[in-house]
Amino acid sequence: MPELPEVETVRRTLAPLWVGRMVQTVEIKRPDFVRLAPPGSKLKALGKGSTVTEILRLGKQMAVCFDDGRAVHLHLGMSGQVFVVPAGGSPERADHVHIRWKLDNGSSILFRDPRRFGGVWAFASIDELHRQRWNALGPDALAISTADLRLGLGRSTRAIKACLLDQTVLAGVGNIYADEALFLAGLDPHTPAADLAPAQTRQLASAIRSVLRAAVAARGSTLRDFMDAEMRSGSQQSRFRVYSRAGKPCRRCGRVLLGSTVSQRTTTHCPACQPRKRP
Repeated sequence: MPELPEVETVRRTLAPLWVGRMVQTVEIKRPDFVRLAPPGSKLKALGKGSTVTEILRLGKQMAVCFDDGRAVHLHLGMSGQVFVVPAGGSPERADHVHIRWKLDNGSSILFRDPRRFGGVWAFASIDELHRQRWNALGPDALAISTADLRLGLGRSTRAIKACLLDQTVLAGVGNIYADEALFLAGLDPHTPAADLAPAQTRQLASAIRSVLRAAVAARGSTLRDFMDAEMRSGSQQSRFRVYSRAGKPCRRCGRVLLGSTVSQRTTTHCPACQPRKRP
Protein backbone atom coordinates (compact mmCIF):
# COMPACT_ATOMS: atom_id res chain seq x y z
CA MET A 1 0.00 0.00 0.00
CA PRO A 2 1.30 3.48 -0.78
CA GLU A 3 2.45 5.17 2.42
CA LEU A 4 2.88 8.85 3.22
CA PRO A 5 5.87 9.48 0.89
CA GLU A 6 4.09 7.94 -2.08
CA VAL A 7 0.85 9.84 -1.48
CA GLU A 8 2.76 13.09 -0.93
CA THR A 9 4.62 12.47 -4.20
CA VAL A 10 1.31 12.05 -6.02
CA ARG A 11 -0.02 15.22 -4.39
CA ARG A 12 3.05 17.26 -5.34
CA THR A 13 3.02 16.11 -8.95
CA LEU A 14 -0.75 16.34 -9.29
CA ALA A 15 -1.23 19.83 -7.81
CA PRO A 16 0.51 21.85 -10.57
CA LEU A 17 -1.56 20.03 -13.19
CA TRP A 18 -4.98 20.22 -11.50
CA VAL A 19 -5.09 23.23 -9.16
CA GLY A 20 -6.61 26.23 -10.97
CA ARG A 21 -8.24 24.07 -13.64
CA MET A 22 -12.00 23.66 -14.06
CA VAL A 23 -13.50 20.21 -14.37
CA GLN A 24 -15.60 20.11 -17.53
CA THR A 25 -16.86 16.54 -17.31
CA VAL A 26 -16.67 13.58 -14.95
CA GLU A 27 -16.97 10.03 -16.20
CA ILE A 28 -17.71 7.37 -13.59
CA LYS A 29 -17.00 3.93 -14.94
CA ARG A 30 -17.65 2.11 -11.64
CA PRO A 31 -20.44 3.74 -9.60
CA ASP A 32 -19.57 1.65 -6.51
CA PHE A 33 -16.13 3.28 -6.46
CA VAL A 34 -17.75 6.57 -5.30
CA ARG A 35 -19.10 6.77 -1.75
CA LEU A 36 -20.84 9.27 0.52
CA ALA A 37 -21.86 11.64 -2.27
CA PRO A 38 -24.03 14.44 -0.80
CA PRO A 39 -27.57 14.98 -2.14
CA GLY A 40 -27.76 16.00 -5.78
CA SER A 41 -25.75 15.03 -8.80
CA LYS A 42 -22.91 12.62 -8.15
CA LEU A 43 -21.02 14.24 -11.03
CA LYS A 44 -21.40 17.66 -9.37
CA ALA A 45 -20.19 16.15 -6.10
CA LEU A 46 -17.03 15.01 -7.87
CA GLY A 47 -16.34 18.51 -9.17
CA LYS A 48 -18.13 18.89 -12.51
CA GLY A 49 -18.26 22.59 -13.35
CA SER A 50 -15.98 23.52 -10.44
CA THR A 51 -12.35 24.62 -10.20
CA VAL A 52 -9.78 22.91 -8.01
CA THR A 53 -8.36 25.28 -5.38
CA GLU A 54 -5.93 23.00 -3.53
CA ILE A 55 -4.97 19.39 -2.91
CA LEU A 56 -4.42 18.39 0.71
CA ARG A 57 -2.93 15.34 2.39
CA LEU A 58 -3.10 13.84 5.86
CA GLY A 59 -1.10 10.67 6.38
CA LYS A 60 -1.82 8.30 3.49
CA GLN A 61 -4.99 10.14 2.44
CA MET A 62 -5.50 12.95 -0.06
CA ALA A 63 -8.31 15.44 -0.68
CA VAL A 64 -9.13 17.61 -3.69
CA CYS A 65 -10.87 20.88 -2.75
CA PHE A 66 -13.12 22.85 -5.12
CA ASP A 67 -14.17 26.49 -5.32
CA ASP A 68 -17.77 25.61 -4.43
CA GLY A 69 -16.58 24.28 -1.07
CA ARG A 70 -16.87 20.59 -1.90
CA ALA A 71 -14.06 18.14 -1.16
CA VAL A 72 -13.27 14.80 -2.75
CA HIS A 73 -11.25 12.33 -0.73
CA LEU A 74 -8.98 10.05 -2.78
CA HIS A 75 -7.76 6.83 -1.16
CA LEU A 76 -5.22 4.87 -3.21
CA GLY A 77 -5.66 1.60 -1.32
CA MET A 78 -3.25 -1.13 -2.39
CA SER A 79 -2.85 -0.41 -6.09
CA GLY A 80 -4.49 2.92 -6.82
CA GLN A 81 -2.94 5.37 -9.28
CA VAL A 82 -4.03 8.95 -9.97
CA PHE A 83 -2.34 10.36 -13.03
CA VAL A 84 -2.64 12.99 -15.74
CA VAL A 85 -3.12 12.39 -19.45
CA PRO A 86 -2.19 15.47 -21.53
CA ALA A 87 -4.62 16.91 -24.06
CA GLY A 88 -4.70 14.70 -27.12
CA GLY A 89 -2.76 11.95 -25.38
CA SER A 90 -3.68 8.39 -24.47
CA PRO A 91 -3.08 6.71 -21.09
CA GLU A 92 -0.31 4.12 -20.85
CA ARG A 93 -2.79 1.87 -19.05
CA ALA A 94 -6.48 2.32 -19.78
CA ASP A 95 -7.63 -0.85 -18.00
CA HIS A 96 -9.14 -0.60 -14.50
CA VAL A 97 -9.76 3.16 -14.84
CA HIS A 98 -12.79 3.85 -12.63
CA ILE A 99 -13.10 7.66 -12.80
CA ARG A 100 -11.99 10.24 -15.35
CA TRP A 101 -12.03 14.01 -14.83
CA LYS A 102 -11.70 16.03 -18.04
CA LEU A 103 -10.27 19.52 -17.49
CA ASP A 104 -10.74 22.82 -19.30
CA ASN A 105 -7.29 22.59 -20.95
CA GLY A 106 -8.11 19.24 -22.57
CA SER A 107 -6.08 17.13 -20.15
CA SER A 108 -7.64 14.41 -18.01
CA ILE A 109 -7.13 13.05 -14.49
CA LEU A 110 -7.62 9.28 -14.24
CA PHE A 111 -8.07 7.14 -11.16
CA ARG A 112 -6.93 3.60 -11.90
CA ASP A 113 -7.16 0.81 -9.32
CA PRO A 114 -6.80 -2.81 -10.46
CA ARG A 115 -7.43 -4.33 -7.02
CA ARG A 116 -10.15 -1.84 -6.02
CA PHE A 117 -9.09 -1.48 -2.37
CA GLY A 118 -9.05 2.29 -2.89
CA GLY A 119 -11.95 4.60 -3.54
CA VAL A 120 -13.39 8.08 -3.72
CA TRP A 121 -15.50 9.77 -1.04
CA ALA A 122 -17.38 12.96 -1.96
CA PHE A 123 -18.18 15.50 0.77
CA ALA A 124 -20.16 18.73 0.82
CA SER A 125 -17.23 20.48 2.54
CA ILE A 126 -13.70 19.94 3.81
CA ASP A 127 -15.07 20.25 7.37
CA GLU A 128 -17.40 17.31 6.69
CA LEU A 129 -14.46 15.29 5.37
CA HIS A 130 -12.55 16.01 8.57
CA ARG A 131 -15.50 15.01 10.74
CA GLN A 132 -16.16 11.76 8.94
CA ARG A 133 -12.66 10.66 7.90
CA TRP A 134 -9.72 12.65 9.17
CA ASN A 135 -10.56 13.44 12.79
CA ALA A 136 -9.92 9.80 13.67
CA LEU A 137 -6.34 10.00 12.40
CA GLY A 138 -3.32 10.87 14.51
CA PRO A 139 -0.93 13.73 13.70
CA ASP A 140 0.80 13.67 10.32
CA ALA A 141 3.96 11.58 10.56
CA LEU A 142 5.99 13.87 8.31
CA ALA A 143 6.06 16.49 11.07
CA ILE A 144 5.52 14.32 14.16
CA SER A 145 6.84 15.93 17.34
CA THR A 146 8.27 14.09 20.31
CA ALA A 147 5.41 15.34 22.48
CA ASP A 148 2.72 14.17 20.05
CA LEU A 149 4.39 10.79 19.60
CA ARG A 150 4.69 10.31 23.35
CA LEU A 151 1.02 11.25 23.75
CA GLY A 152 -0.03 8.81 21.03
CA LEU A 153 1.97 5.95 22.46
CA GLY A 154 0.78 6.56 26.00
CA ARG A 155 1.59 3.58 28.19
CA SER A 156 0.74 0.99 25.56
CA THR A 157 2.14 -2.48 26.08
CA ARG A 158 1.93 -3.18 22.35
CA ALA A 159 5.12 -3.63 20.37
CA ILE A 160 6.43 -0.28 19.22
CA LYS A 161 6.10 -1.29 15.57
CA ALA A 162 2.42 -2.15 16.08
CA CYS A 163 1.90 1.35 17.49
CA LEU A 164 3.61 2.96 14.50
CA LEU A 165 1.26 1.10 12.15
CA ASP A 166 -1.78 2.38 14.06
CA GLN A 167 -3.06 5.38 12.09
CA THR A 168 -4.72 6.81 15.19
CA VAL A 169 -1.28 7.15 16.81
CA LEU A 170 0.30 8.90 13.84
CA ALA A 171 -0.90 9.09 10.26
CA GLY A 172 1.14 7.94 7.30
CA VAL A 173 3.56 5.22 8.42
CA GLY A 174 3.11 1.71 7.07
CA ASN A 175 5.18 -1.44 7.06
CA ILE A 176 8.04 -0.10 4.94
CA TYR A 177 8.82 3.08 6.80
CA ALA A 178 8.12 1.62 10.25
CA ASP A 179 10.96 -0.88 9.73
CA GLU A 180 13.21 1.82 8.31
CA ALA A 181 12.52 4.33 11.10
CA LEU A 182 13.03 1.78 13.85
CA PHE A 183 16.38 0.81 12.35
CA LEU A 184 17.48 4.44 12.18
CA ALA A 185 16.37 4.95 15.80
CA GLY A 186 18.18 1.78 16.92
CA LEU A 187 15.02 0.24 18.41
CA ASP A 188 13.96 -3.39 18.41
CA PRO A 189 10.50 -3.44 16.78
CA HIS A 190 9.21 -5.87 19.43
CA THR A 191 9.94 -3.49 22.31
CA PRO A 192 6.74 -2.54 24.20
CA ALA A 193 5.98 1.12 23.66
CA ALA A 194 5.70 1.64 27.41
CA ASP A 195 9.36 0.62 27.78
CA LEU A 196 10.70 3.51 25.72
CA ALA A 197 12.71 6.07 27.65
CA PRO A 198 12.06 9.76 26.86
CA ALA A 199 15.34 9.91 24.91
CA GLN A 200 14.31 6.90 22.83
CA THR A 201 10.94 8.47 21.99
CA ARG A 202 12.72 11.65 20.93
CA GLN A 203 15.11 9.63 18.78
CA LEU A 204 12.24 7.71 17.21
CA ALA A 205 10.28 10.87 16.33
CA SER A 206 13.40 12.28 14.67
CA ALA A 207 13.98 9.02 12.79
CA ILE A 208 10.40 8.94 11.49
CA ARG A 209 10.69 12.48 10.14
CA SER A 210 14.10 11.78 8.60
CA VAL A 211 13.07 8.54 6.90
CA LEU A 212 9.89 10.03 5.47
CA ARG A 213 11.59 13.18 4.22
CA ALA A 214 14.26 11.14 2.47
CA ALA A 215 11.59 8.98 0.83
CA VAL A 216 9.64 12.04 -0.34
CA ALA A 217 12.85 13.46 -1.83
CA ALA A 218 13.29 10.17 -3.71
CA ARG A 219 9.68 10.35 -4.99
CA GLY A 220 8.63 7.39 -2.87
CA SER A 221 9.22 3.66 -3.28
CA THR A 222 8.05 1.65 -6.27
CA LEU A 223 7.85 -2.01 -5.29
CA ARG A 224 5.18 -3.10 -7.73
CA ASP A 225 2.95 -0.53 -9.38
CA PHE A 226 3.37 2.82 -7.62
CA MET A 227 3.63 5.77 -10.02
CA ASP A 228 3.31 9.51 -9.46
CA ALA A 229 0.81 11.72 -11.32
CA GLU A 230 3.15 11.84 -14.33
CA MET A 231 3.55 8.03 -14.37
CA ARG A 232 7.11 8.08 -13.02
CA SER A 233 8.48 5.56 -10.53
CA GLY A 234 10.06 6.31 -7.17
CA SER A 235 13.60 5.29 -6.21
CA GLN A 236 13.66 4.99 -2.41
CA GLN A 237 13.43 1.18 -2.64
CA SER A 238 17.10 1.06 -3.67
CA ARG A 239 18.04 2.64 -0.31
CA PHE A 240 16.18 0.35 2.09
CA ARG A 241 18.34 -0.54 5.08
CA VAL A 242 16.20 -3.37 6.45
CA TYR A 243 12.75 -3.58 4.86
CA SER A 244 12.31 -6.89 2.94
CA ARG A 245 16.01 -7.75 3.52
CA ALA A 246 15.65 -10.52 6.12
CA GLY A 247 18.49 -13.04 5.85
CA LYS A 248 20.81 -10.53 4.21
CA PRO A 249 23.71 -8.72 5.90
CA CYS A 250 23.06 -5.44 7.66
CA ARG A 251 24.37 -2.56 5.56
CA ARG A 252 25.83 -0.99 8.70
CA CYS A 253 27.37 -3.83 10.72
CA GLY A 254 27.23 -6.94 8.52
CA ARG A 255 25.12 -9.05 10.92
CA VAL A 256 22.38 -11.14 9.35
CA LEU A 257 19.04 -9.33 9.49
CA LEU A 258 16.24 -11.16 11.28
CA GLY A 259 12.70 -11.62 10.03
CA SER A 260 9.64 -11.91 12.27
CA THR A 261 5.99 -10.92 12.42
CA VAL A 262 4.50 -7.98 14.31
CA SER A 263 0.76 -7.31 14.11
CA GLN A 264 0.56 -9.84 11.26
CA ARG A 265 3.06 -7.79 9.26
CA THR A 266 6.44 -9.04 8.07
CA THR A 267 9.15 -7.29 10.06
CA THR A 268 12.92 -7.07 9.61
CA HIS A 269 15.50 -5.74 12.04
CA CYS A 270 19.19 -6.00 12.91
CA PRO A 271 19.88 -7.71 16.27
CA ALA A 272 23.13 -5.75 16.67
CA CYS A 273 22.04 -2.28 15.57
CA GLN A 274 18.60 -2.58 17.21
CA PRO A 275 19.22 -4.31 20.55
CA ARG A 276 16.44 -4.64 23.07
CA LYS A 277 17.07 -1.91 25.65
CA ARG A 278 15.38 -1.11 28.90
CA PRO A 279 14.77 2.48 29.98
